[in-house]
Amino acid sequence: MYKATLILAALCLIASSGAVDESDAVITKYRSEINEDGSYSYEYGTSNNIQAAESGVGSAYATGSVQYTAPDGQPINLEYTADENGYQPKGDHLPTPPPTPDYILRALAYIEEHPFTRVQLKK
Repeated sequence: MYKATLILAALCLIASSGAVDESDAVITKYRSEINEDGSYSYEYGTSNNIQAAESGVGSAYATGSVQYTAPDGQPINLEYTADENGYQPKGDHLPTPPPTPDYILRALAYIEEHPFTRVQLKK
């Protein structure tokens, strides 16, 4: 009985929150093109404001973008490239590493200015 009460309470909470069922979204824009030389491009949009586009050449190169609104209301704008250097996403919502400390930068500069030379030991 306790489990049933919890489930019913959770369902009532979801229903009262005004949550939108994403499965009701429909495609509002769609374009796809595949060329004989291996290049391609596509784009689509949905009624719940998801927009995506990509173009590339076979498995060698791709560039694209995706825009949507996250569940917390934050607008997400992601641009990406995928090539011989791997997948490279760019977006304001992505975490960024902290800046490199000054002492590390100085150590790297010192190492670059003083290359390692191998000293041979006498036998």
